[in-house]
Parts: sequence; C-alpha cells; structure tokens
Amino acid sequence: MSRLSDHNVVIAKEIIGQYPKQKSALIPLVHLSQEQNGYVTEDAMRHIAELVNVTPAEVLGTASFYEMFKFEPVGKYVINVCTTLSCALLGAGELLHHAEEKLGVKAGGTTADGLITLEPAECQAACTEAPCLQVNYRHKYRVTHDDFDQMIDDLRSGKLDAEIPPHGTLGLQRQHIPHDKGVGAVHPDDVTSGPVWIPVVVAPDNEGASK
Repeated sequence: MSRLSDHNVVIAKEIIGQYPKQKSALIPLVHLSQEQNGYVTEDAMRHIAELVNVTPAEVLGTASFYEMFKFEPVGKYVINVCTTLSCALLGAGELLHHAEEKLGVKAGGTTADGLITLEPAECQAACTEAPCLQVNYRHKYRVTHDDFDQMIDDLRSGKLDAEIPPHGTLGLQRQHIPHDKGVGAVHPDDVTSGPVWIPVVVAPDNEGASK
C-alpha cells in the first residue's frame, strides 16, 4: 500500500486541521506515510501533495532534507551506529565493523531476510555515553560487541517488540487535541490582533496632562 490508507486519511485531516496553513502539516504527514509503509513512497508524496495543496516536488524537497525519512525500502529495524568523534575515539569504527560481520551486510545494506538495515550516523548527542547507536531512533548507550550481538538476537526473537516498534513509528500513542482545547488554527491573513494569551496593555490617556 503506497497512498495513505482511508484510516490514515482521517488522521491526516485531523493533523492538517491543527495548522493555520495546510502546508505546515507537511512533515507530520510524511511521518504518517512512513509509519504506514516503512518508508516514503512516491505515491504517498503525491497523495500528501494533494492533501496540502502543494506539488509532489515540494514534498520531496522538504522531506529529503531529513535523514529520518527513507525513500527506498528498509528493514523493520534501522540500526544507526554513531561514528562521530567521541564515539570514534571509543571504538565506533570497530563496533560498526563487528555489526557488519554479525549481520552479514555492509553499512548501508539490509539483511537478506529484510529485517535489519545497518547505517553509519553522525552525532547522536550522547557523547558521554559513547559508543552509542540507535534502533529505529531509540538510543542504546555504551554498546559493546557482546551487547550488540545480544540486541540482534533479541530483535530477531521478538523480545524487544514492546520497546522498539517497526521503523517509521515515532510513538506508541498518537496525540489527539480536542477542538475545544486547541489554540485555534487561524490563517495568518486573518489575524487582526495579538495572541490571546498576551494581555493587551492600554496606554494611559495623556490628554489634559500638565505641560
């Protein structure tokens, strides 16, 4: 399935309704499509373009800026091994090489069973916990070779299913904002005053003041 499902179209319209301009919902909608398909398909980008009234090229141009979005099929689990300075100094290169041997693929490849994609990554903002990696963007810290092997065995057995959802799933619960709890989605062209949460300060009337 490439375009958004009927169920996800309902969610997409709810997401769009939270923004003053439809185009502002583009990134959450791309996340939604990736959650559905595991990666961002061309048909999904066309569908998103229709929903927010932009061109498919605009969807691709925006989404391709972000490393998290994949435009080709990847494994159920994407493992990103950080190879930046702090991790490199503490064995990230050796860890990545070990991962390649354990999985039987080179960095950038996917295992024959389609389960795991292995990638190098830039800094993951956990320099004090090096070497680190992410599995579907869930952190693992101070990873040894034995830790990596155990993690792979646990992923293959399903032991980590409750902790690590399939690639593309950002959270296990989706936020829903009731209409009466939102701040309101007002188009910028229709704004005639400041935000409601900023009190209006009326300047004192100086008329008649002594000179």
